[in-house]
Amino acid sequence: MAVGAGAVALAAGGLLLWPSVPEADGRALYLDNCASCHGAALEGQPDWRRPGPSGRLPAPPHDASGHTWHHPDRVLREIVRRGSAAVVGQGYESDMPGFEGILTDAEIDAILDYIKSTWPDRERSFQSRVTEADGG
Repeated sequence: MAVGAGAVALAAGGLLLWPSVPEADGRALYLDNCASCHGAALEGQPDWRRPGPSGRLPAPPHDASGHTWHHPDRVLREIVRRGSAAVVGQGYESDMPGFEGILTDAEIDAILDYIKSTWPDRERSFQSRVTEADGG
């Protein structure tokens, strides 16, 4: 029997609660929601540092070659929720949509945990310090 997000099951002697999104689902959520732009291997789009024909930057990689690990968790969550343009402001344009109402906070965190799990120790440690300095 498949059990969905936030499921409750009866077990001998009481209720058994699952987390709403198991950590293992972070990769699946990434592949379903992010990989079409950021790549199945987190490699980003070609020439991601140069604006494309639309004048917008292509999707950056989320592996260690990109800059995702430079940002604290709070900023990464907001980018996923509201989209890059909404977070950067000042007329910045981006093809990165917001996923608010599509992904739950737990799903966003699972995706970010998956991305971070692929980074080498140096990048993970740096991002952890940036997050801590940001208050979180």
